[in-house]
Amino acid sequence: MVVTGALGAALGTGVAAAEPAQAPPSTPVTITLSPEQVAALCTQRVPRLEKRIEALSTRISGDASVRGSTAWLTARAEKERAAGRTAIADALQQRAERRAERGPQLDQLKQRVATFRDRYCGEAG
Repeated sequence: MVVTGALGAALGTGVAAAEPAQAPPSTPVTITLSPEQVAALCTQRVPRLEKRIEALSTRISGDASVRGSTAWLTARAEKERAAGRTAIADALQQRAERRAERGPQLDQLKQRVATFRDRYCGEAG
């Protein structure tokens, strides 16, 4: 079984959502997997990735009561700004902005994992 591109690397590391975006390789990368490796990806890695992506998406898009959400960081920044701590408020606002950018990235990753699952896992995934 041949897996191409960055999805193979994402499935191999399992931390693609947590790492900063990197430029794609200049030439396509081909990864050859044995049937046992594909089965392990389909039964172990893919479900864990899907669960983690969903949890991160839920957290990021949560309201101000969800610790770590974009709204929570923004509310905390406003609270710090009201207290006169502008440096902390600015840092929190920057974190909120960066976190908001993760939503579309997670959506793309979710689609890539689903494409892999549909293409290689069949009824195993």
